[in-house]
Amino acid sequence: MKNKYYFINKYDTNNIDKLPKETIIIYRNYNSEKVDEKQILKIKNYCKKKRLKFYLSNNIKLAIKLKFDGAYIPSFNKSMRHLSYSLKKDFKIIGSAHNLKEIKIKEKQKTKKIFLSSLFKKNKNFLGVNRFKLLSKLTKKEIVALGGISKNNKKKLSLLNNPEFAGISYFE
Repeated sequence: MKNKYYFINKYDTNNIDKLPKETIIIYRNYNSEKVDEKQILKIKNYCKKKRLKFYLSNNIKLAIKLKFDGAYIPSFNKSMRHLSYSLKKDFKIIGSAHNLKEIKIKEKQKTKKIFLSSLFKKNKNFLGVNRFKLLSKLTKKEIVALGGISKNNKKKLSLLNNPEFAGISYFE
């Protein structure tokens, strides 16, 4: 079964309880400047109890310190500092990109997978299926579809060669 990635901003057990086992939760709290380690650990422990993998967004050092399954590097983060960190063998780094330039940065950051957006959501980064497929072919990294995926358009993912996807509204 292919992974699904669910971005969360807050701790809500109701949403987490409904998730299938192949879901990976990515916690990204960009609303607050202060990192609440207790809150993050509470989510991590709940995910562990539910046998769900848990990644932290935009803070690789903290993800390593708190022994998470991995870390997510957003498209706006161009830092290479994490390349000097020693990582556990099963610690995964994933990241997002919107164009070829950002894909190349994610490759240099040695991400395992690249979340390419926006597939369906019509925003400033809108790609659509054809541009998405074209950009996907320009990297050897695994690609995950991101942006505007809903229960209504999920079947359109079969047009892509990789059914992995990430989102927020799909899970809520």
